[in-house]
Amino acid sequence: MTMLDAIRFHTRPQALGARPPAPAPAAAPKAAPSGAAEDLPFDNHDDGFGDQVFPTAARATDRTTDRPAAGAPLSVAASVEETLESIRREGLTGRQLRTARRIATRHNLPATSDFDAVRLLREAGVDPFQRGSMLDLVSAAPEGETKADGAPPSAEPPGRALTPLPGDGVKLPQTVKPIQLPSTEKRAEVNHAAEILKMQQDIARRRRRKLALLMARMFVFVFLPTLVAGWYFSMVATPLYATKSEFQIKLAESPAAQSAGGLLQGTAMATQPDSIAVQGYLQSRDAMLRLESDLSFRAAFQGERIDPILRLPDPASQEQAYKLYQRYVQISYDPSEGIIKMEVSAPDPQVSAEWSRQLLAYAEQQVDQLTHRLRENSMSDARTSYEEAEQAVIAAQQRVVELQERYKVLSSDVEVTLLTQQISQLETQLTQDRLSLVQMEANDNPNAARMEPIKRRIAALEAEIGALRKRLTEGEAGGESLARIQGELMVAQADVETRQMILAQALQAMENARVEANRQTRYLTASVSPVPPDEPTYPRAFENTLVTMLILLGIYLMVSMTVAILREQVSA
Repeated sequence: MTMLDAIRFHTRPQALGARPPAPAPAAAPKAAPSGAAEDLPFDNHDDGFGDQVFPTAARATDRTTDRPAAGAPLSVAASVEETLESIRREGLTGRQLRTARRIATRHNLPATSDFDAVRLLREAGVDPFQRGSMLDLVSAAPEGETKADGAPPSAEPPGRALTPLPGDGVKLPQTVKPIQLPSTEKRAEVNHAAEILKMQQDIARRRRRKLALLMARMFVFVFLPTLVAGWYFSMVATPLYATKSEFQIKLAESPAAQSAGGLLQGTAMATQPDSIAVQGYLQSRDAMLRLESDLSFRAAFQGERIDPILRLPDPASQEQAYKLYQRYVQISYDPSEGIIKMEVSAPDPQVSAEWSRQLLAYAEQQVDQLTHRLRENSMSDARTSYEEAEQAVIAAQQRVVELQERYKVLSSDVEVTLLTQQISQLETQLTQDRLSLVQMEANDNPNAARMEPIKRRIAALEAEIGALRKRLTEGEAGGESLARIQGELMVAQADVETRQMILAQALQAMENARVEANRQTRYLTASVSPVPPDEPTYPRAFENTLVTMLILLGIYLMVSMTVAILREQVSA
């Protein structure tokens, strides 16, 4: 039993001294038709009486068969019987049948039974299970003058039940209740329906108010700024002309480097650091200041012909000009192809093309400057090495001269050769004298006078040969030996020869460095030359307006979600 059923059960007035009717046998539950679920909000098919039947509602005819009155034609009777049988198969509840009976009485239809009331209402074009039919029935009965089952008030005294006359087919089942007391059940039902209708109207009114507030906020925070932005981009914004160009940095390697066959030779990776350096330079303040000094960058965005948002003030600061430069000089680098793309925008197409050509010249100068220091360092290092080798050769030569002057020897080889020749001649003469002496001593009677000079000559030759040999190995008294002198001179001369070889190599390296310094190793090639456009590129009114609307809508949604989440957290 639902809450509404309990209220109806406790508030239904009972007739004093009246005995409640005996309950009828419970019928098997059947599925209600689809139209019965739409009669009232919060639909409940139980009216509080359950499966009770009222004996006063019985007629002379058989209620179980609902046969038509006597005297009706057979074809009509058969049609009525088929209609009633189809209504029975619908499985209508007791409450629905009693509701149909009350509505039939309201419309003055002569119903012989509850099923016949449903038939007559449908033939009259009235759906007894619609919400409007129930509300019409409730509003038609004055409060306090209608019984709980919808029957008109009775003049019978309390404690008696109204019995229908034979042949009377329009009276409804009556409940025995005092007529002096108001029907609280019907009043509760009327109040309940009125409250539901009032709640529905209040919900619809609040939904309309919230929808109106939502549309107002959307108009103020999204649509109105979008309209203003569209008007600005279409009518006020200064047209800008964009000139696009593309260039690439090439590397010219020397034949020696090309023969080495490096892995990165001829690829974009070889010049990637130089390309990134050039890109950074073109986006720097230095490039902006050079463009300002050469072509007056700030003056192009000053004057009355520029819209107030884009216009630079007359004494524009360097920071303001640099922000505008970053905005309208866009430079990107493609690492896969090694191409630098540049887009320059200006209020005049010729000015835009001229700025692009000037920036390309700055980029080429920057490429030369990147290798200039390397070439200078290579040249200076080669020159320094040559000068050091030359000084070393001079020092080695001076050491040889000092040794020659100190030992009074022009050449150690010549001195050794002379001494060797002298020793050889003396030894030859010594050998001849010794042979002569041996020959004289071989006589039986040698001449002593002739032998004595030979002996003295042999002794002198031996002494001279010994002195010469001593000079070669030990040297004279207080002097250096010829072997030592020859060794020092040979070392000094070898040092001179080594230094001369180093000097020759340094000279060759300096010549190579001079050639490399005079040759350009990196150069800039423009694959897309700057051409002035004949139509303005910016602003793009439709795209910019659409982007503005999406940005404002996103901001509005984020703020709304944040406020809703904070409100829920606070109220939790």
